[in-house]
Amino acid sequence: MKLIRFGKIGEEKSGVVIDEIRYDVSGSGIVYDEEFFGSEEKRAVLEKYIEENRNTLQVVSNEERLGPPMVRPGKIVCVGLNFEDHVKETGLEQQPEPIMFLKANQSFCGPQDGIMQPNGSTKMDWETELAVIIGKKANNVNEEEAMDYVYGYALMNDISERAFQTDRGGTWDKGKGCDTFAPLGPWIVTKDEVDDVDNIGLWLKLNGEMMQDGNTRDFIYRIPKLIAYLSQFLSFMPGDILSTGSPAGSGMGKEPQIWLKPGDIIEYGGDYLGSTTQTILPFSKD
Repeated sequence: MKLIRFGKIGEEKSGVVIDEIRYDVSGSGIVYDEEFFGSEEKRAVLEKYIEENRNTLQVVSNEERLGPPMVRPGKIVCVGLNFEDHVKETGLEQQPEPIMFLKANQSFCGPQDGIMQPNGSTKMDWETELAVIIGKKANNVNEEEAMDYVYGYALMNDISERAFQTDRGGTWDKGKGCDTFAPLGPWIVTKDEVDDVDNIGLWLKLNGEMMQDGNTRDFIYRIPKLIAYLSQFLSFMPGDILSTGSPAGSGMGKEPQIWLKPGDIIEYGGDYLGSTTQTILPFSKD
């Protein structure tokens, strides 16, 4: 199953994609929030609603705006430097344990809503990634059971401001959590639809030119390891997002380096995860 939310900002309705057609399932009363992701009963209600109304579900136009495929999550946990080729291109130092940072919830946004350049930004960068959507509370889980805590997967772009991140001291978070820096979607795909999560292609184009072309088979730390490791330090809750790191091809790794600017267009996607297009917007307080 693929979950979508559609409609005007702040008025999104729940939908699904079946055989590449978008359907409105808001009549089920289901909202894609923490309660939904953590409840087998809620998920069963949605499946039953679809089964009973399959022939009468309203089709959602492809012209309709797609919002983020879930309501704002409790937290967005990210992993840095999880591809060896990305480590080499950035010149950053690989740590003996996975690098973790958090994105502010205000960075969460839709897959087509535009990404805003922060005030004072000089080194704005892209990083297309596989995001894991957590399906139940995970605290100090082991690797063998870790995948039981996964609901599904989505496409995320870990937008970064490298000057804020690396040139101004302190933590990475200040260059990672700016408004609109965590676009998610177009959809969430349930894990049963993904044949091999360790073989998902990820790509990104900037103004039509291919920049990233990687695959999750090149992870340094795979998903069970990441969930088990990170759940030592925090409890993952249903609907939390774990973004798993980006392959080579970031602007930081180019020679000469390339930074995003207003008017640029990035198109990015992944196997099973769909694709989307974002325009870089100038800074605005609104």
